[in-house]
Amino acid sequence: MRALVGYALIVAAAASWGTWPWIFSVVYGPGEPPIPRELGTLVIMATVTFAPLPLLVRDRARAHRTTRDWLFVVWLGVADAANVALFFGAYARTIVAIAVLTHSLAPLFVALVSPFLLGEAPRLRTFAAVLVALAGLLVVLAPWKDALRPGDVTGALFGAGSAVFYASNVVVSKRLAGKFSATELMVYHGLVALPCLALLVPRGAFAHVPLTPVVKLVLAGLGPGALAGLAFTWGLRRVPATHAATLALLEPVCAVVLGVLVLGQALAGTGVLGVGMVVGAAVVVLASPPDQREPESCSSSPSSSQTPRQS
Repeated sequence: MRALVGYALIVAAAASWGTWPWIFSVVYGPGEPPIPRELGTLVIMATVTFAPLPLLVRDRARAHRTTRDWLFVVWLGVADAANVALFFGAYARTIVAIAVLTHSLAPLFVALVSPFLLGEAPRLRTFAAVLVALAGLLVVLAPWKDALRPGDVTGALFGAGSAVFYASNVVVSKRLAGKFSATELMVYHGLVALPCLALLVPRGAFAHVPLTPVVKLVLAGLGPGALAGLAFTWGLRRVPATHAATLALLEPVCAVVLGVLVLGQALAGTGVLGVGMVVGAAVVVLASPPDQREPESCSSSPSSSQTPRQS
């Protein structure tokens, strides 16, 4: 049951993240007050960081934290800032398909390092599911439909770089599961990420901040930001990191489905096939037996097991 709850939380988080393209179309669409994307990203991160603060009253782990544990938290904040900056940098330099596909290399990176850093047993079924899901995304997004532009290679490198940092976040969060609660990780890593992202905001952007897009971004930060982030972190504590990263590939599929159902976008027959491949890979992951081997740093201590996140 614990694993099933974890998988449900991961899927819910991925589905929520799939609404980001629609949210950004509302915030940055024609006729909307202009706001730099770097400032918008900072607003979202600030919401993700401070919204869970009331939960810290109860959701706190009592495990002993070493200096190395706190350094991991600092790295988590730096890596998340780099992940966000590079991913949105990819969006700015290339088409969405290339940015999403290269960012979606993250599960492959997680699958490669998890046996060494997390002690998770390597499974051929999981590697196959990752590759099938990536192939499905390739079919859905079809980056070959547009002619290659000068910025596409740079954008692809940005997307792949964001995948590396995102994979790092998954692995480090899994390692810190027994030392910090999900809420603590959300808040503490955000306090590190905020100044990093603030450095990227254009000079003078703080002089005039339009209220309407800020309100919309705060609301988005509460839903697909804070709540989805907590759901993913809670789920990650219950399932193997490779499984969580693979299920997160449902995010772009949910975005495509939302585009069809809400925005009236067309989906070709090959796109339906690609969606089926990703969903099929997710089913394979869900049907996989849970990995029983976990490093000591990932196990829950008796004192921290009383918090809501691990009940």
